[in-house]
Amino acid sequence: MSGTAGLVKIPELRKRIIFTLVVLAIYRFGIHIPAPGIDAVALDQAFEKMGSTIFGWFNLFSGGALRRFSIFALGVMPYISASIIFQLLTVMVPRLGELQKEGEQGRKKITQYTRYATVLLCFVQGMAISATMEQYNQPQVVLDPGFGFRLLATFTMTGGTMFLMWLGEQISERGIGNGTSLIIFAGIAADIPSGIAQAFSLIRTGELSIIRLAVFVALVLATFFAIIFVERAARRIPIQTTRRIVGRKIYGGQGSNLPVKVNIAGVIPPIFASSLLMFPATIGTFVTAGALSVITSWLAPGSWLYEVLFVGLIIFFAYFYTAVAFKTEDISENLKKAGNFIPGIRPGPATVSYIDYVVTRLTLGGAVYIAAICVLPTFLNQALKVPFYFGGTSVLILVGVALDTVAQVETFLLSKNYEGFMKHARVKGRAVYT
Repeated sequence: MSGTAGLVKIPELRKRIIFTLVVLAIYRFGIHIPAPGIDAVALDQAFEKMGSTIFGWFNLFSGGALRRFSIFALGVMPYISASIIFQLLTVMVPRLGELQKEGEQGRKKITQYTRYATVLLCFVQGMAISATMEQYNQPQVVLDPGFGFRLLATFTMTGGTMFLMWLGEQISERGIGNGTSLIIFAGIAADIPSGIAQAFSLIRTGELSIIRLAVFVALVLATFFAIIFVERAARRIPIQTTRRIVGRKIYGGQGSNLPVKVNIAGVIPPIFASSLLMFPATIGTFVTAGALSVITSWLAPGSWLYEVLFVGLIIFFAYFYTAVAFKTEDISENLKKAGNFIPGIRPGPATVSYIDYVVTRLTLGGAVYIAAICVLPTFLNQALKVPFYFGGTSVLILVGVALDTVAQVETFLLSKNYEGFMKHARVKGRAVYT
């Protein structure tokens, strides 16, 4: 029996997949519903100037909704930003750290705070974007500028983001995969057909040769393979269970391992780095002071200074986020409580130091890998003169979300003991101890 037939013949899995596709279709339909008070033609012309600013970055992760100024213009980025902020605050604020350790009730409380913060971020970003739209008057983007427009647009976009957040939760609960990640995935993947069409258009006009296109395709396939390989790679630290003698029987002594991923931080470092570097370009859109204009030109995407700072910030945030998300002290304590130890390493501070040593070396490799993937589009555009329509962050998200979704399908099939499909579609993965 083929893998596809196996998916179709499992009623519960089939329902989950269909539900996920329907919800994603609702999301894509909502992107084309415009918010009130905007001239769509004028907005499209204005966005030609915003491509290298933070608004172009937001437009990418909103699936093109911001360019249309739709009800989903903010996308799910405010929710993701709020989630990351509270994840960092659980380390810095003792009260939030205690809540996280209280189990399900504590996590529900943090989730509630995250939703409140999402609403606040939506209002701030909605007001900023609405005010930005009013700045463009050649041609006039906003039909009736004023506080009324800003308030109406902000409420509309906030409502759209909260609805998307609810859709994501529904996918996670009743569909397959992580809902929020799949919504971002769908927004980025929706631009793939237009990118392919533009590539063929360049071939027809003679601007892109077949040889360069073949080199480009080969590099893209190699990049996808590298991402899949690294995202599934992990260092396995050997773990031994303490032996216990109870009566005449010996318990424990079995060997296992502690997998540590090469890329623990995921796509968080490039997202943070991109947002920081985009701010000067965004400010330069409205302020034309001489010094600021020079700085903005230096930090334009594709310039050598931008790429150097981008790589440096990615490495910094990779270490920073790994230190926050991967708590070696907690792992050492959990191993000790379970009666486990690393052979040759004493429990306690020595175990923490050893795990820190391993994680630090792995994080350097992971950070360099992320930076290489993120600067690849610039290399393709400038060195090979090949148009690459997706940033490295987008490619990482596309491949990462696809791998996670396939892994969840695999887990579902394993739970149903559907071995026939697993023989054909086994995806080798490594669990990560966090």
